[in-house]
Amino acid sequence: MKLTYTSILALLLLFNCSNDSEDDLTDDTPITETITYTGHIKSIMDNNCINCHSNPPVNGAPMALTTYETVKESMLNRNLFGRITTDNTALLMPVGGPKLPQNLIDQVEQWETDGLLEE
Repeated sequence: MKLTYTSILALLLLFNCSNDSEDDLTDDTPITETITYTGHIKSIMDNNCINCHSNPPVNGAPMALTTYETVKESMLNRNLFGRITTDNTALLMPVGGPKLPQNLIDQVEQWETDGLLEE
């Protein structure tokens, strides 16, 4: 039997694995290490917030989130944690994007619990 390109493609599609669940995208393992800005939070800010919260801020963002000092100040005085955890889409950060994955929110929450340590 001769297999053609179309036959091979059809077989691959037929037997392809699929998973529509997002459950495997979150990690429910409790955080046991101390969370620090340098080790954990900076990369979250850089990957999710800097598009608007750069220095200087753009797209109507009220402040930069580019340094330990600015992120810590935003946690203490600007309800940063509330803005990344709210269900109110008008207030949710990042604006227009999906809510941060729960494992990243958990790290920010643990950082606050650990005392907003820099290193």
